[in-house]
Formats: sequence, structure tokens, C-alpha cells
Amino acid sequence: MAIRDLVHWRPGRKNVPVRRDVDSPFAALQRDINELFERFFDGFGLEPFDWTHDLGSFRPRLDVSETDTEIQVSAELPGVDEKDIEVSLSDDVLTIKGERREEKEEKEKDYYRREQSYGSFHRSIPLPRGIDPDKVQASFKRGVLTVTLPKTAASQRKKIAVNAA
Repeated sequence: MAIRDLVHWRPGRKNVPVRRDVDSPFAALQRDINELFERFFDGFGLEPFDWTHDLGSFRPRLDVSETDTEIQVSAELPGVDEKDIEVSLSDDVLTIKGERREEKEEKEKDYYRREQSYGSFHRSIPLPRGIDPDKVQASFKRGVLTVTLPKTAASQRKKIAVNAA
């Protein structure tokens, strides 16, 4: 067998065997059902309901950055109190859990309105080996949780000098 027989793509060949998610029959079915509901709600002037959104959940945005000496994870947690956040590190996985509660109350002369919303979240971030669990620090300021995970000395990158022969 020649190597060219193992390569799926060759110059001049137009039918490359590629399967995309959009070609999946399940993805096509979901897309068709979503379009059906959107057309249905358009007739009444209503906003379509987002069936993929869980009403009780909250998914905070995360930023993960890495340097030679540490990994830093920042999570945006607006409306979350510090006492409602739990951070843990186990088996090279950082887990951030919490709960967000929001209550609004308006009293006016001719009406009274009170709204409550609750949502919990759970995010797990797999980490590379070599984190020093005894030196991990977490801080919470202005709705942003920052977790600093120092690397062990053995896992830090070392530059190797290249000598000319």
C-alpha cells in the first residue's frame, strides 16, 4: 500500500470524506424544530423561548491563563455573595460551585411587585499535573473570583540552552 492511499485529500479530488456536526441527522432535526418554534412565535409577535436554556442555572464566564510558574482562573460571578462560593481542588480538577440569589421589590402607590430568582452553578476545570495544592489562593473582589494555582518546581518549564557543535 502506498502512502498516497492513506491520505484522504489529494489535489484534484473534490469529494473529501468530512463529517461535520451540521451534517448530523440529530443536529438537522434540532435545527428544524427550532425553526418551527421560531416561525410559530413570529405569528403572535412573541419572543421565541430558548429551549436550550435551563431556567434555574447560571453559567459564569471563566478566563484561564498560564505562565511558567502558575495557572490563574478568573470567574465572573455578578450577584453572588462570597459566602455562597465553594472552591475545591481534587485529582487535578478545580471545582467552583455557588448559588446566586436575587430579590427585587417595588412598592408604589397603585402597585406592588416582588421578583425572586435563584440559580446554582458548578464549573469544573481540568488542570495539568504539577499544581501545588498547599499554595493555592482564592480571592473575591467586585464580583470576580480569582484562583491562583502555583506550579511545583518540578513541573515548571525550564529553558535549555542550545550549543552549536
